[in-house]
Amino acid sequence: MKLKKLITISLFLAIGFILHQIMPPIFLGIKPDFLLSMMFISIIVCDDYKSALLCGIVFGIFAAITTGFPGGQIPNVIDKIVTANFIYLLNKYAIKPLNKINSNIKIVSLSFLGTLVSGAVFLFSVSLMFGLPANFIILFLTVVLPTSLLNCFITMIIYNLFLGSKKIILP
Repeated sequence: MKLKKLITISLFLAIGFILHQIMPPIFLGIKPDFLLSMMFISIIVCDDYKSALLCGIVFGIFAAITTGFPGGQIPNVIDKIVTANFIYLLNKYAIKPLNKINSNIKIVSLSFLGTLVSGAVFLFSVSLMFGLPANFIILFLTVVLPTSLLNCFITMIIYNLFLGSKKIILP
């Protein structure tokens, strides 16, 4: 991998980690997953499979470090790896060939679907390993779905800031 890609991934990882740590719950204990948002942007920007897999592993480890969910360490790593593969494949083979799609629509749809997949895989992994504190459907509808909607807007804002800064730094 090129150094530029590694630096980009590292910066998004650091920003996501810091924001994930300092972000208080917004509504009913729900807080946006900044690590997930940054992982989506990293995968889209770097656009190769090795980078996507690296993002899934490293972002999963950092999510495991910061999780507040009891027993959520291993499920966090699993869900980030699965989600990274999903986002890479969806971007590469479903959305990227449609070149006429607005970048905001692209990033919002990838973020929404990616967060849904991440949440579902996380809850499923936790349920298999340790058991859930509530019903899967209830947790999915009350935590994963609102977080998906919140992550859409956050990912879009950060992605547009990245594109804007890229134009300023590299005209």
